[in-house]
Formats: sequence, structure tokens, C-alpha cells
Amino acid sequence: MQKARLDWVLSGLSKYALTKAEDEFLKTASEEFDRNLALTAKQEARIEILYKQKSLLIPNKNRFAFEEIPQREKAKPRKPSGKIVL
Repeated sequence: MQKARLDWVLSGLSKYALTKAEDEFLKTASEEFDRNLALTAKQEARIEILYKQKSLLIPNKNRFAFEEIPQREKAKPRKPSGKIVL
């Protein structure tokens, strides 16, 4: 995994409420990547799975809050035209 990809995944996961264990894992994985410039295959797989699981959930931010939409007036029925086509 490249640094840009790891940063992108971590920024995406910051939108969601993480458990303490998940948060600790991400911190240690990020620190290890900074030291070794690589992650193990298991760490990469776990980060990807965590991202996929969390992306199915609704983020904590209230970006998609439902707002009450004002009601429009009812459409008036059209008047029939005077032409009869057979």
C-alpha cells in the first residue's frame, strides 16, 4: 500500500465512529508505515475490510439530514382543447 492510499483511507475512516480497538489499530498501523514504509499483508487487508464495512454505514456528520421540503401548490388540470382528432 502506498502512502497516498493509506492517507486517503484513514481520512475516509475519520468520518465514522470507530471502536477503541479500531482506532488503536489504525494509529499503530500508521506509525508502523512511517517507520518501515510498508505494512504487512494482514494489516493492509484489515484496513481495507474496515474501510469497506464502515463505508456501508451512515457517517457521523449530518451532511445528508432530511429537511422538510415546502409543499408546492397542486397542479391545475389542463383544459381540454376544442379539437377532436379521429
